[in-house]
Amino acid sequence: MKILIVDDELVSRNKMDLLVRSLGHETLVASDGMEGWEIWKRDRPRMVITDWMMPRMDGIELCGKIREAEGSQYIYLIMVTSKEDVSDLVIGMDAGADDFITKPFVKEELAVRIRAGERISGFETRDIVIFSLARLAESRDLETGHHLERIRHYSKTLAIEISRSNDPPEEIDGLFVENIFLTSPLHDIGKIGIPDHILLKPGRLDDREFEVMKRHSRIGFDTLHEALSKYPKADYLRMSADIARSHHERFDGTGYPDGLQGDAIPLAARIVALADVYDALVSKRVYKQAYKHDVAKAIIKSEKGSHFDPLVVDSFLRCEKEFIRIFDRFSEDR
Repeated sequence: MKILIVDDELVSRNKMDLLVRSLGHETLVASDGMEGWEIWKRDRPRMVITDWMMPRMDGIELCGKIREAEGSQYIYLIMVTSKEDVSDLVIGMDAGADDFITKPFVKEELAVRIRAGERISGFETRDIVIFSLARLAESRDLETGHHLERIRHYSKTLAIEISRSNDPPEEIDGLFVENIFLTSPLHDIGKIGIPDHILLKPGRLDDREFEVMKRHSRIGFDTLHEALSKYPKADYLRMSADIARSHHERFDGTGYPDGLQGDAIPLAARIVALADVYDALVSKRVYKQAYKHDVAKAIIKSEKGSHFDPLVVDSFLRCEKEFIRIFDRFSEDR
């Protein structure tokens, strides 16, 4: 991460510069708030560590100007200060500061503050990248419209409803709900690797074409699993890879690509499987008209225990009104 350091005191500025670079970051250095503002406008680093009291432009004013100009890319602002009064900290936070380091600072404390800022920036970047990837896959199929938005909301609704059941799976918690909302749009990312003459065919696929189409689950998994191998602690990547590979598995073991059965299918994939089928049923496609909700509901109920996990079906039936609201909210007409 590129970090801008702003401090009018030479010794303090050099110490901060050395410490930040020793933590593996690239630095930009300014001797007061005015210079820092000009550097930030030019390079727009994602993190700024600024002193409070400085000539020409102090840290409070610098924070305020950056907040006004940052646009959609969030900038993490750390204020270095000798002030410890609560009212002073409130002033700093009101100006836009995210965190504070009290002088004299040490390397260990600085490392913790920077890691916190990286996590915040990482969340924003992660969300943008994941949905952009999903949109890239979707953009090759003009029929799908708001499909991704509906899938993520259906999946989150099901996860929340499952968490409220009498004996919910242990893995369902707040992080699971957050991750499935974030990663479910990647379920068909592997379609990027499917030829256009098959992906965009105006009608049902023959057996040979369907075998080619089925490859998208493995392509998606391989793509996301490669990213997971580089970032093994990224639980959202693990979930997204599971969903991409297994959302076409069936609860009775007759699905693809692995013929998994029952609880061997990752829970997130079982949830997205129902969300994906429901949306396909109630949406118009080149080869079919849109079904009414009650028809889609009847089909899903009839495949309880065969195609779909009974737990997921029961949860769907308890929150079907929310599915209708989601579809209306993200319908093509809207």
